[in-house]
Amino acid sequence: MMIIKSDWNQQPTFKMVPVSVNCPYVECIYDPESKVLALIGNIKKNVFHMMPKLDDNGDIVARKVRTEGSKTYKEERRTVETFQEYYITDNAQISEFVEMFGINPQVATEYLAPAQATA
Repeated sequence: MMIIKSDWNQQPTFKMVPVSVNCPYVECIYDPESKVLALIGNIKKNVFHMMPKLDDNGDIVARKVRTEGSKTYKEERRTVETFQEYYITDNAQISEFVEMFGINPQVATEYLAPAQATA
């Protein structure tokens, strides 16, 4: 995977993108605030999510009776196909993963060094 500089929640970080179709991950994103590397695998799964209910025109259906603290629109439970996610929270394991899968791991060192200094 190639490591690229990026932004996440208005903070500078790095992402890893596949350079081969054989890569087991679609994307990896390092969250500098929580010091977590999120891995998006290429395995798909079906999960249930509450989604806004849509009318025949594709517009969101508003609720007729509104209660305080609830959403102003109707929702329905739908199955959505999503990619499997994994999270690495240990700084040493994040560094190991970057070294194993990154073709240019030196790009990530500037983002991981402060996290390792505080550990």
